[in-house]
Order: sequence, then C-alpha cells, then structure tokens
Amino acid sequence: MRIGELAGKAKTRASTLRYYEERGLLQPPERTPAGYRNYGDEAVQRLVFVDRARAAGLALAQTAEILEVRDAGGSPCGHVRDLLDRRLVEIDEQLEHLRLLRTSVAELRANAAQTSPEACTPESICRYL
Repeated sequence: MRIGELAGKAKTRASTLRYYEERGLLQPPERTPAGYRNYGDEAVQRLVFVDRARAAGLALAQTAEILEVRDAGGSPCGHVRDLLDRRLVEIDEQLEHLRLLRTSVAELRANAAQTSPEACTPESICRYL
C-alpha cells in the first residue's frame, strides 16, 4: 500500500510516517518503479505497536530500541519490562509533584479568598501570587 493509504489506516499523516521511517520505527519499504513507497501489511501492526508504546508514555527513541531488538530476531520483553518499571517511577514522581503543586495552589487560592483585590498595589501586580 502507498503511504497515503497506510496513513489513513493508521489515522495519521504521511509526514508522520516519513518521520517514523527516518527514526527507525518503520522499516524502509520497497519502492515502486516510479519511486513511490510500497508498504506491506506488517507496517500497520508496527504502527499499532508504536501507538501502544506512545500511550504508555514511552519515547520514540525507546520504542525504536524495542523494535531494533525485535528486528534483530530477539525478544524485547525484558527490555520492555525495564522501560515500564522506569516509566512507573517517573509517573509516581510526577504524581508527587502534582500533589505538592495542588497543595501550593490551594493555599494561594485560600489566601486570595481572604484578600480584597483593592489591597493589590500596582508594584505587586497581584497579591494573590
């Protein structure tokens, strides 16, 4: 299938597919005599995998590493487990940061409820922050 057809099936743009090819996420397809890319059905499965990896929060470089292992004939499952373990730690850190941020914003909002807007001077811009 040509790049436009693959893009339609993958619900993405042709430029994204070209970028994925440059990054090693899609293997370079065969070319027609006229030079058009001619992708096989395996490209659809590969793009489904890329989408699942992105949904898990993996970077494109990490996804490319996984695909490289598979393309070399290996099983990337151990590597994927390690990546997912690291991703869980990152998510936990982000959640903690968000909890602290929420506490801070809630305190600012509570203070803002007790301060009249007229108390703000031009120099302070806004006393709420």
